[in-house]
Amino acid sequence: MDLNIRKAILHNISNNNQDQLEETIVDAIQTGEEKMLPGLGVLFELIWNQSSEQDKQEMIEALEQGVKQAGS
Repeated sequence: MDLNIRKAILHNISNNNQDQLEETIVDAIQTGEEKMLPGLGVLFELIWNQSSEQDKQEMIEALEQGVKQAGS
């Protein structure tokens, strides 16, 4: 079976507006279910690909801080 998770996720959110996209992200994070991680990864990929170099640097800095906080 050829299952393309990325395409399935993109298809599922293709008609979502900003509020729906935010709700999807918040819900995935709040539930903390492992099965939501691939979807968050696809969403992050979309954000990353649409971001400027400055935005990418800010995300990396925020990620670094989050990793440090989670590890302490």
